Amino acid sequence: MPYSSTFPPLDIPETVDLWTLLFGDRPRDFPPTKEILTCAETGRTYTWAELRGVSIEFGKGLKEQWRWRKGDVLAFYTPNSIDTPILTLGALWAGGTVSPANPLYTADELAFQLRDACAKALVTQVANLPAAISAAQRVNLPLDRILLLGAHHDPANRVRHFTSLITPRNTTGTSQAAATLDPKRDLAFLVYSSGTTGLPKGVCLTHHNMVSNLLQASYVEGSQWRARRGADGRGDKQLGILPFFHIFGLTAGVLLSVHEGWQLVVLERFDMARALRAIERYGITFAYVPPPVVLAFGKKRPGGAAKGSHLGSLKALHSGAAPLTRELTEAVWNTWKVPVKQGYGLSETCAFVCCQVVDEWAKFMGSVGKLMPNMEARIVGEDGRDVEEGEAGELWLKGPNVFPGYFNNPERTKEAFSPDGYFKTGDVFRRDKRGNFYCVDRIKELIKYNGYPVPPAELEGILLGNKEVADACVIGVEDQANATEVPRAYVVLRGGVEASEAKAQELVVWVAAQVAPHKRLRGGIRFVDQVPKLPSGKVLRRIMREQAKKEQRDAWPKL
Repeated sequence: MPYSSTFPPLDIPETVDLWTLLFGDRPRDFPPTKEILTCAETGRTYTWAELRGVSIEFGKGLKEQWRWRKGDVLAFYTPNSIDTPILTLGALWAGGTVSPANPLYTADELAFQLRDACAKALVTQVANLPAAISAAQRVNLPLDRILLLGAHHDPANRVRHFTSLITPRNTTGTSQAAATLDPKRDLAFLVYSSGTTGLPKGVCLTHHNMVSNLLQASYVEGSQWRARRGADGRGDKQLGILPFFHIFGLTAGVLLSVHEGWQLVVLERFDMARALRAIERYGITFAYVPPPVVLAFGKKRPGGAAKGSHLGSLKALHSGAAPLTRELTEAVWNTWKVPVKQGYGLSETCAFVCCQVVDEWAKFMGSVGKLMPNMEARIVGEDGRDVEEGEAGELWLKGPNVFPGYFNNPERTKEAFSPDGYFKTGDVFRRDKRGNFYCVDRIKELIKYNGYPVPPAELEGILLGNKEVADACVIGVEDQANATEVPRAYVVLRGGVEASEAKAQELVVWVAAQVAPHKRLRGGIRFVDQVPKLPSGKVLRRIMREQAKKEQRDAWPKL
């Protein structure tokens, strides 16, 4: 039978878009002068009022200078910056759809997303400009539709800085109001989720989806931080480690901070030494992080490289994006006396599905918490029937935050939902009698390296493009030292090609030159005589995973 949330249902408005939720008229327990965005390195800030005002001015620039229309897609290809929310929110004000891309993408990978999303413009930084220009040229996106953010301008003057759209130019006096939207139909975000087919799928997230998830997270997450505010009443400070191109960082980092009045101290990318300095300098109280960051905190001992560090302000870490082991949780507690709680979500659910509260992190260690308000879940066996409570099965979900489907992909959309309308996550879960959910395994064959998705079929396709490779199978193997999965390839060489360590390394380097860093074959290459397949040609990765586990067991020292 379906499980309902143990939280009371929320009144989620159906006619409110995301911009209105964040900046419209409603009671707030923080002033407009509250600092919301802060650059960890430079100290540059935006208050809530400044964020609202500059975002509107950028939105006006889109409408007045580029004749931006409702539904036009603004793509992002940039590391974290405190200016990213300005352009994101400005595009939403103007009625646009935002499509963030991984800044580690190759030009080919970026070009695929730009083409598939029908992007009308692209935001990047100087360091990413060569790949951005190359991708834009491949999809016939004019260079005058590439915008830079950050402190640097294009030295060759090929593309504009985003501030040029904020400066009044040819103002007609129109476009002074936010776009009129249908929250249940119009898209706020088009994020890309890699699948086992090797081709990323555009996840359609409507304004209503995003509004719902923010209100759900506000009830569960916001309430526990509000209860722990300091005497100054100015609220909590979040360390912005998660990448803004990822739905977790976008929702939990940027949008929830704006909604709750949290100060988000932004790091361009994670670095342990910089993170510790930011925690001390700004009095950070919590952070959303992936397991590798939890691992870094567990290993960084006071008095060692972190001598002088004081994390007295830090109340908790919230881990998501991949399962977290009990050992990592205990290591952080033993090192810093900081609790680590967990959550679970997907791009298709706007981020939050389950969330553990701070007070229960130790009592239900290993749990990802309870189901968000207004959500229903089923845990089903291979026959599609609900399993008994406590037993494991595939997690199916319903709720106002669940996406309506994949962009221009009705076949994949149909496959993703059950006949009765539940989204099939592909993840194996169990639920205890208290309503806590536990992630057991993953049905989907997607590999997650440090929380980043790596589709095995994509890597297999690249390997098969090598003239010396006859067949290939890619799976994820556990890297215990770094608390993550890494891709490993099992390769069949063509006749006459000799298998050797040198040949394996040569292929690893060859693949690395064609993919983003997170997709590299960090698990190495193993040569095999054949790749197990069904008569239909489907690769049986399950058999290769079992072989990998046997190899690992055989490598263990004998007692």
